Amino acid sequence: MFDVGQIMIKEIITVSFTLFAVIDMLGNAPVLISLKAKMGGKINNVQATLASGSLMILFLFIGKQFLDLLGLDVKSFAVAGSIVIFIIGLEMVLGLDFFKAENNDKSGSVVPIAFPLIAGSGTLTTIMSLKANYEDVNILLGILINCVVIFLVLGSLKWIEKALGPNGLLVVRKFFGVILLAIAVKIFGTNIVKFGR
Repeated sequence: MFDVGQIMIKEIITVSFTLFAVIDMLGNAPVLISLKAKMGGKINNVQATLASGSLMILFLFIGKQFLDLLGLDVKSFAVAGSIVIFIIGLEMVLGLDFFKAENNDKSGSVVPIAFPLIAGSGTLTTIMSLKANYEDVNILLGILINCVVIFLVLGSLKWIEKALGPNGLLVVRKFFGVILLAIAVKIFGTNIVKFGR
């Protein structure tokens, strides 16, 4: 299934950091804090983590087959995905809303927290984009690392709110926005040159 020789620390770090930036748990902290209040002050950390992690892993392994059904290849999806990632980065840096989130008062740990907030279209698109450049085993390990981060952040929302404050959360969000822009440009440049080959 997996070749242990394909495990590369550098790739794992890159994938982990990329997914961390896209999922943006710290940047989403204000939204999560608001949802937590609507849910009676409690989010099921385990349920939300397992649901989002399972969705990401499922898309990692069957995403290509899904694209094949649509007559698309990973490189085409990677280019399209890089554009989505670029727009998400612009949102974070400029404070704009290109993608409108649906407000759902009957929210839960699975919807909308696990999906679409954590494992949303941006995250799933990023996973498919990463498949064009990195080995599956390294992406899987990157996903698992992010699942740990997701669990820890969900359990630490009250502390994060006090520690960073509104200005701190804004700075973190803009920083990761710039990182996402750079990642999007790299993915786009790597895959656009392979078109027609």
